[in-house]
Amino acid sequence: MKQELTFSGKVKEELSRHWKEEKHCQIAELVAIISMCGKVAIDSRERYAVKVRTENVSVARKCFTLLKKTFNIDTETFVSRNKSTDNITYTVIVKNHTDAMKLLETSQLIDSEGEVQEEFSTKRNMIVKKNCCKRAYLRGAFLAAGSMSHPEKSYHIEIVCASDQKARQILTLINSFGLDAKVILRKKSYIVYIKEGSQIVDLLNIMEAPVALMEMENVRILKEMRNKVNRKVNCETANINKTVFAAVKQTNDIQYIQDTIGLNKLPENLQEIAELRVAYPNASLKELGDMLTEPIGKSGVNHRLRKLGQIAEELRESKEEQRW
Repeated sequence: MKQELTFSGKVKEELSRHWKEEKHCQIAELVAIISMCGKVAIDSRERYAVKVRTENVSVARKCFTLLKKTFNIDTETFVSRNKSTDNITYTVIVKNHTDAMKLLETSQLIDSEGEVQEEFSTKRNMIVKKNCCKRAYLRGAFLAAGSMSHPEKSYHIEIVCASDQKARQILTLINSFGLDAKVILRKKSYIVYIKEGSQIVDLLNIMEAPVALMEMENVRILKEMRNKVNRKVNCETANINKTVFAAVKQTNDIQYIQDTIGLNKLPENLQEIAELRVAYPNASLKELGDMLTEPIGKSGVNHRLRKLGQIAEELRESKEEQRW
């Protein structure tokens, strides 16, 4: 049975099928993949080979396609399974020394002295000079070492880097588009991450993953609607509780006045509202005001009920003083 892709897997599948015709963008994406999950092997005769290892078939397919279409390089692909974890690893190898050197030199992954290194400066590195190439590089970096939570669970996207220099390069590239990515050290890896929903949407747009972008936007809209409904329900529940609590206190105060001095000792306007509140304990202030002989508004009703509360409090204090 084919295992269902995670949301992160769907994003990578979409990105792996995205194709740019411009060669400079193809090179930028390929460089990112090699930089994130590749290595250079040098044998005893100082002959070079390039190996890209990944557990994601989409990454292996994209790497193979870029090498063939961009450099016309033939590769060997090996598939192995880890017996302890049952994970499948795909290895794409450029064995031919001439092809490997052409790839490394064009990708600026090797200097004039034959030393394997990457120019981390985004200002000086011609591979990521243009915005379109920056997009391609970030697409390759996410394909090779990125992951994303399902937006229904949480907003989180990250790219795992082996070094702080690499993390800072990717951070600079992301933030050059006006985003606010962060870097954190997790165990021995440096993680470039974003946790803000709208910025993750922007990053998906930068990497050119419109399908994933739309799916995330739909989830965000539904979550926002649910949150608004929940806030409204919570607010209304709080208001209902407050109204019920106030009505119970008003009824208790009126009952205390009745038991001590009697309602007939009250002014006529207070006596009328007191009798209505006892008779209609669940009525709103507006409904009580409409029932009066001479109807008044909510503020008028509230004023009279507060006056009854003050009278009840004064009676209680007077009773306490008499005890002493």
